[in-house]
Amino acid sequence: MSPTPKHRRRSAGAIYLKAATAFLLAGSLAACGPAETGLQRDAARQLQERVLGVSQAAANNDPAGGLAALDTLEADLASVAGTGQVSEERWRSIMTAATAVRSDLTAAKAVADAAAAEDAAAAQKQADADAAQKAITAPVAPTHDDSKGNRGKGKNGD
Repeated sequence: MSPTPKHRRRSAGAIYLKAATAFLLAGSLAACGPAETGLQRDAARQLQERVLGVSQAAANNDPAGGLAALDTLEADLASVAGTGQVSEERWRSIMTAATAVRSDLTAAKAVADAAAAEDAAAAQKQADADAAQKAITAPVAPTHDDSKGNRGKGKNGD
């Protein structure tokens, strides 16, 4: 197989960028706006830290890390929602953004996993070809006929 085309890896990067942008936007909106945003200041700070983790993973082309950070964000969101620090409307808005980003990160992870599998298959194919070539070009050691053994030779060779 041929190496993974660069355009495929670039499209995965575009997905990461899209995910990062969506979360940066969601995070910036959490702290901006009128005094009543449906999200208490401490909860907003906590969630913004989680958004930053998702964004950093996406920027580092780490969709698995982004998905893990997203899981943590959603758990924290559920926690602050349970204590009344986020309104129902705000919770829905954040979850909508999180769902979109999860979709992007899941697609990016599938692309990255497929590219890694292709790379591994290509490396294995090359290793097999190298081994076959080495077997063909290796010098042949002379064979030794030892069917008579050591009979008749030496002191006790009757």
